[in-house]
Amino acid sequence: METVLRNNKLLTFVLAGGRGERLYPLTKDRAKPAVPFGGSYRIIDFTLSNCTNSNIRRIIVLPQYKSISLNRHLLQGWNFYRYELGEFLEIIPPQQRVSSSWYRGTADAIFQNIYTIEHDKPDLILILSGDHIYKMDYRKMLQYHLETGADLTVAGIEIDASQSRHFGIIGMDDRNRMTGFQEKPKKPVCIPGKPDKAIGSMGIYVFNTEILVKVLSKDAKSDTSHDFGKDVIPYLHKHGSKVYIYPFVDENKKQTLYWRDVGTLDSYYEANMDLVKVDPLFNLYDEQWPIRTYQPQAPPMKTVFAQMKKGGRMGVALDSIVSGGCIISGGRVERSILSPYVRINSYSDVRESIIMEGVNIGRYAKIKRAIIDKGVFIPEGSQVGYDLDEDRKKFTVTDSGIVVIPKELKMSI
Repeated sequence: METVLRNNKLLTFVLAGGRGERLYPLTKDRAKPAVPFGGSYRIIDFTLSNCTNSNIRRIIVLPQYKSISLNRHLLQGWNFYRYELGEFLEIIPPQQRVSSSWYRGTADAIFQNIYTIEHDKPDLILILSGDHIYKMDYRKMLQYHLETGADLTVAGIEIDASQSRHFGIIGMDDRNRMTGFQEKPKKPVCIPGKPDKAIGSMGIYVFNTEILVKVLSKDAKSDTSHDFGKDVIPYLHKHGSKVYIYPFVDENKKQTLYWRDVGTLDSYYEANMDLVKVDPLFNLYDEQWPIRTYQPQAPPMKTVFAQMKKGGRMGVALDSIVSGGCIISGGRVERSILSPYVRINSYSDVRESIIMEGVNIGRYAKIKRAIIDKGVFIPEGSQVGYDLDEDRKKFTVTDSGIVVIPKELKMSI
């Protein structure tokens, strides 16, 4: 496998054009892969960190929807590749090179960049999604692909059958060869002996280049949705290609496999809140598997005021993630995540919330179970999350009662 990487026989595409409609208003001005996560990160950082930790350094990112924020982040935080050594991370927007349309689906996104494959001439193509949270050594999957002699290998994860409507569901035999594929079925094919479990596709694919070019060229001329899950994978299986399933090997080193889509506001909130637990499911602090991102030249976080007398103010953060540049000035933060340059002013109280970059929480404000996007100023004495009926008049409120305040909103009392 290392020979494949060393001899530049692998080319990796990261699909990063997701609109993220279910994450609105967080995706009002940015694509889903560019949405902040865990204080200092963007969602795409987790896929790209997997590449770096897997020694994969020939990467093409394919954006589409509202990509300025994503492009800026990649140029600032992922510009360390050595082109003279054959390494690169290139951002290729839709160019209408082979079509007059935007990308019509995941397969079409690769097809519209087929000239890049023909120019690079790799033996293998690794296709990844830029909007999932997980840790994976892709080298193990690539090695499995070579050992099985597969035409296509699909990464699969065991899921509860009740969640099948959110996944492409894979049937496989005892040799892990695909026996069928269902796109988001209500009644999935379950794992033999496990009637409540199924194998879900993770949207991670390894193709032999020759097979991929042929099937994409055929799909482009067909009346399909031009999607890997809906069209390309079922076609290859139906026409006798060797399609194998690679069971997900989690580098997160926890008892429960960790892979999250964070495709809804509630799932996004829950995944972030997991990070502030005493023993979170997802480990950000593993030195053997670092998560890379753009780090602004921010000063250390600071707390000020510790007036212990009755009625005094105290700047304190408990069970929270606090990023650089934050100042907690006489306010209280509990079980929350603060992105860089957040200011929490005196006598304010922030609980179980995600506060993004540059937010200013005014004095005496009370915030509970909220997501507050970049650059918002919360006026003195405001309350968010305490009266959901009132919040719904001004903001998005999710089914579970999370209040979402959009980017750079100028609030008034």
